[in-house]
Amino acid sequence: MLRVTLRGSGLPTVTLGSGETLLFGRAPHHALPEDTDADLRTTAIALPRCAPHVSRLLGELVVGEEIARLRWHGSGETQVSSLFDAPGGARRVTLAEGMSLLLDEGENQLLVMRGRQTGPTTYDDLAIVVEVTPSPTASVPRPAPPEHGESDASVTAPAPTLPRESREWFVALALAEPWLSGTDDYPRPPSNREIYERVVHWHGYAWNLERAQRVDDAIRSISALAFGPKDDPFRAGSGRAQNVRFAIGRRTAEVRLVTVEDLEAVERAAARRNVPPTSP
Repeated sequence: MLRVTLRGSGLPTVTLGSGETLLFGRAPHHALPEDTDADLRTTAIALPRCAPHVSRLLGELVVGEEIARLRWHGSGETQVSSLFDAPGGARRVTLAEGMSLLLDEGENQLLVMRGRQTGPTTYDDLAIVVEVTPSPTASVPRPAPPEHGESDASVTAPAPTLPRESREWFVALALAEPWLSGTDDYPRPPSNREIYERVVHWHGYAWNLERAQRVDDAIRSISALAFGPKDDPFRAGSGRAQNVRFAIGRRTAEVRLVTVEDLEAVERAAARRNVPPTSP
């Protein structure tokens, strides 16, 4: 038998036992089963202060006799970190929509990047802790399901992003390219000159990015959107510039300000534009 506890900042602690299921997200009550018997074994809880781009149903936590399984339903990715009793036992994985993960015994932390709204246009990461422990008892008490309003909650809003094919969008693509392409075991951030040359290759026109200051300004804008004001490394004012750029490049790829599909699209466009004319 297992006991699973879910907790987080501003979130009432929820405890589940074997045979029970928890649905959680911005407004997950629409996903409750219509079957009466199943409804008695399923709880839905809305996470407080969720950003409007967070999915109504983020996760489905199913507790079995010996395992606890998390199925991810969110449109964005989440990182799951855990620490279990094994040599070098730290584990960190990324879940995308439709993926499932067996949770380790002990504490598992879910991190929904830019999932908590801190202001009209500012966001912070949303952290949720799921603790899995063996239970000697057959029945585990849990709080009653919270009251909820309309089951048809508002439609999930799109995540904050960069205007497609803008100067900042192309700079973000060049900055995150090492992580998107996966060609390096240990990616390094590109230099200002390399960013300028990549934008010229993809777009033909590079605004004024031949000036290093303009590249730096674009990277600052990207960083503010990717991290939010609380964790923006430029606001922290510490660390070497190259380390800051490394963090921004990786974060830009992680929160999908630009994607692998974006990189493939600009490469195809560049290939079409740069095809030499055929001889008559």
